[in-house]
Amino acid sequence: MNILVMMLVAIPALLAGYFFYSRFLSKVMGLGSLKKTPAHEINDGVDYVPAKMPVLLGHHFASIAGAAPIIGPVLAAQYGWLPVFLWIILGGIFLGAVHDFTTLVASVRHGGRSVGTIIETYLGHTGKIIFLLFAWATLILVIAVFTKAVTHTFISHGAAATSSLLFILLAIAFGFSIYRCKIPLWLGTIVGLALLGGCLYGGYLFPFPRLWTSSQGADPMVPFWFIILAVYISIASITPVNILLQPRDYLNSFLLYAMLALSLTAIVVSPWKIASPPVTTISVKGLGPIFPMLFVTVACGAISGFHSLVASGTTAKQLDRETDARPVAYGGMLIESLLAVIALISVIYLTHSEYLERLFDQKGNANPIGAFSSGIAHLMTSIGIKEGFGRVFISLAVSAFALTSLDTATRLARFTLQELFAGSDKNSRLPHFFVKAMQNRYVATAVTVAAAMALLFSGRGLDLIWQLFGSANQLLAALALMAVTIWLSKTGKKSWFTMVPMVIMYIVTVSALILNLLKNLRESHIFIAAIVVALLGLAVALGATYIKNRYHRNSHLKKQSVS
Repeated sequence: MNILVMMLVAIPALLAGYFFYSRFLSKVMGLGSLKKTPAHEINDGVDYVPAKMPVLLGHHFASIAGAAPIIGPVLAAQYGWLPVFLWIILGGIFLGAVHDFTTLVASVRHGGRSVGTIIETYLGHTGKIIFLLFAWATLILVIAVFTKAVTHTFISHGAAATSSLLFILLAIAFGFSIYRCKIPLWLGTIVGLALLGGCLYGGYLFPFPRLWTSSQGADPMVPFWFIILAVYISIASITPVNILLQPRDYLNSFLLYAMLALSLTAIVVSPWKIASPPVTTISVKGLGPIFPMLFVTVACGAISGFHSLVASGTTAKQLDRETDARPVAYGGMLIESLLAVIALISVIYLTHSEYLERLFDQKGNANPIGAFSSGIAHLMTSIGIKEGFGRVFISLAVSAFALTSLDTATRLARFTLQELFAGSDKNSRLPHFFVKAMQNRYVATAVTVAAAMALLFSGRGLDLIWQLFGSANQLLAALALMAVTIWLSKTGKKSWFTMVPMVIMYIVTVSALILNLLKNLRESHIFIAAIVVALLGLAVALGATYIKNRYHRNSHLKKQSVS
């Protein structure tokens, strides 16, 4: 089968989901363009800042995409392309996009506050504390995963490092010109994109040099980039969104759109066919059985709990009109599903043995980003782009997406930690000065970054952290859907479209965490196993709270009907 056939199935399916299913959801949720959003009601100039729909879509899409929709499908292709493809399409339409859209709307209806606040409203303060602890722990894993991914890309491709540093300066200048100098968005976009091209070309001409080398042991450039990135995300976390976050993500989204457009064009004109088998095995060494591990390995391309934190953490605070939630959240997720399909295609035109050879290095370490970059660059030769330049361009694009998710995750973790201690001044067993300190954005940022760096410097490989991230991330999606389901039920609206995905993801991810725990215990990874136990405990506690709430609600309704 030609790889074009896969796109001819994927694109109409995703478009149908957007035009029909998201319209149904919008009617159920009662979206209205005249309702005042928190971005206008609060508008503090730091976190609550109205953004035009294209700008916010760029921020939201760039924040949720990162490298995860690339890493997951490329790794999961070891099971065969068919189950991965089906999970991306069906999961994206009926689980992931529903999750993103409903959590964004729920957050907007609760003053732009997080999913934790929604849980507190309907499950009590204890439920909120449990969720926020789980969310913060998941975000620490997100920061660790993307810091490692960006570090490896910067070391392998010095051009990506140079371009990324130049891009940060460009984003600040773009934000200043749009918001302070009041330059029209269309003009700023044209100039910004031209300068973005200059950043890419500058990186290509002047790649960041390897400052240190080592003939044996660990690469000294790794801790160097860890520290540089730690400083960057700390600053990005406390900087007003319209100075760096909004303009950087907006311009960055065009880089991703360009990669998508070039990839799609290459797929259309490419003569290559799918060479890998539809299904290869029901269990993969290093990943585990196809159920449940496929559904947590392919995370962001189908459904991701991290998206709920982006939607309710930054996007809800910038939504200009309620009706913008449909293209920003539902549409943004489907674009990410399309990216995941492209990532899958980038390796399945190879035979299975060729794919495995490209995926793993001589030491047996997986390099999914490298496999993706090589695959897409090879496909782009069919449209006249040299493979070497194509590989550099793709690497630059992926590193830019990962860096965007990295600084967004740090800001979200800061929000989460501040919210965890908000309102704890009274009736708290913790020292007053400690509670006050944790409510401070500078202290909350420092604690967050320090925790992520501790995990990174523990020496755990990307594969171990990715498996843990995938399980925790998908379980976070189940917990976010739980909060939305409760809210919809309490307000008298239909909730089956969130309840069914919630149950599916809860069963899948608890099973995955249990398998992850057993595996790490067998391999004596006690540190990771302890984290898994903590995550399982929090998930089970919140699930029990939800069931107890539903039981009491049903009992109360029965008593009312009898009386």
